[in-house]
Amino acid sequence: MEVEVKLRLANAEAHRQVTALLSPFHVITHHQHNHFFDGAASELSSRRATFQEDEEDLDPKIGRDSVDEPGKLGFVDSRIMGRVKEEFGVVGKNGFVGLEDFRNVMNVYEWKGLKLEVDETGFDFETLFEIECESSDPEEAKRILEEFLKENDIDYSYSFASKFSIFRSGKLP
Repeated sequence: MEVEVKLRLANAEAHRQVTALLSPFHVITHHQHNHFFDGAASELSSRRATFQEDEEDLDPKIGRDSVDEPGKLGFVDSRIMGRVKEEFGVVGKNGFVGLEDFRNVMNVYEWKGLKLEVDETGFDFETLFEIECESSDPEEAKRILEEFLKENDIDYSYSFASKFSIFRSGKLP
């Protein structure tokens, strides 16, 4: 079983240092724009419902239209939306509301046998910088990452909150 190791970088300069040092190992950059929705009566958030990392093919136009008009989600025919309608009773044109969004630039690196994701997450209130790594040996991954950061005099701390929980709280921990 893989466990995620997350280390928070202190600031933009620490992020710049990490990405510069890892540049020879860069694989790909993902530009993500994360939008969140709830039922008009908070049917999902009041029950702490999340559908994290549960992806399915969806026409991008439907996604863009739903950002502009969240009510359109009530008419989307998909596995996830079927589950939302059935389990939480969120239906119809007035069933959904938008909860704002955040953007993330994820640089992916293959380094020392680890797949690293170095994130720059832009919230309306502040920017978060993190290194994430999923590993079947999280203690060893953490040791390797901490050694790298210390050797290069890069400020970091441990991450204890998810991006979504930070987004919902409106402040960095």
